[in-house]
Amino acid sequence: MREKVTINDVARLAGVSKRTVSRVLNESPVVAESSREKVQRIISELGYQPNPQARGLAASRSYLIGLVYDNPDPFFMESVIRGISSVCIEKGYELVIRPSDRTDPNLVDQVINFVSRAQIDGVILPPPISEMDAIADELEANGVPCVRLAAAQIDEPHRLVISDERSGAKQMTEYLINSGHSRIGYISGPKGLKSTWERREGYLDALRSHDLEVDPDLLIRGAYTFESGVKAGRELLSAPQRPTAIFASNDQMAIGVVNAARELGLTVPADLSVAGFDDHELAAQIIPSLTTIRRPVQLMATLAAQKLIATIDGHHDAASDDCVLNPELVLRDSTAPIS
Repeated sequence: MREKVTINDVARLAGVSKRTVSRVLNESPVVAESSREKVQRIISELGYQPNPQARGLAASRSYLIGLVYDNPDPFFMESVIRGISSVCIEKGYELVIRPSDRTDPNLVDQVINFVSRAQIDGVILPPPISEMDAIADELEANGVPCVRLAAAQIDEPHRLVISDERSGAKQMTEYLINSGHSRIGYISGPKGLKSTWERREGYLDALRSHDLEVDPDLLIRGAYTFESGVKAGRELLSAPQRPTAIFASNDQMAIGVVNAARELGLTVPADLSVAGFDDHELAAQIIPSLTTIRRPVQLMATLAAQKLIATIDGHHDAASDDCVLNPELVLRDSTAPIS
């Protein structure tokens, strides 16, 4: 069995001290470029993998990143974890995941206790936890950097990665308008979430820019669940003058609308166009496949991890760049022009 390569092996073959190798691993700026290149070449040739715990002892940090979340959608969280993990593997960090309940009045204290107990170096906050300013501010007060995934500008650039969800919702609504639809039902998310507000405003922006009347009877409150989509779909489609298209502000509600339409004997998209938001994994699997807005969740998480580790490593210039990503319109079978 091949013996494990150690930091001593790297130092000996590179002709430098073990401290120099450690500085290269920790991206210290005090190492000469020639020495850095030599050490990195030996590390690559030997396939050396530093021990995260040993690095933590040497650098007075743990090389642990925390992910604090409260989101019931496993597909969303899988994309977030995949994006963060890809950066952690590259940078030699480990990811510690902490499920939470955003309605718990003790949540701020719980997060701080988690970070302290596990000696977390930095934290990534996806929505809806990311929208709680008290958590981000308390982390900063305790010297723990964090990066928030959000639907709008809610913080300074070094603590933020944004998906411009207002522009995504506007893009979808304009697509439906350009397809000949003028009575477009809209199902919003629950109160109190930035995504609910931003997506609704995008829908309204598109109507106004095309001089279309905003009909309050076409706006229904949902809960980002399949069941709320079914209920809202039934309500919209049972009206005396039903809409020719329904834009649900997430895919699970849009799938609920498709089911409600079938209950009422309507065919999608011949009788009704249905659109969603997020590009949930199920969006491409249902029949008809769902026209939607693709939110770049994995890329957002990757950028958040890069930004966070840059801050932890003291590379503040790299962390301060604006990160605003534009969602993408994905056309599938659930929408059609007015014939």
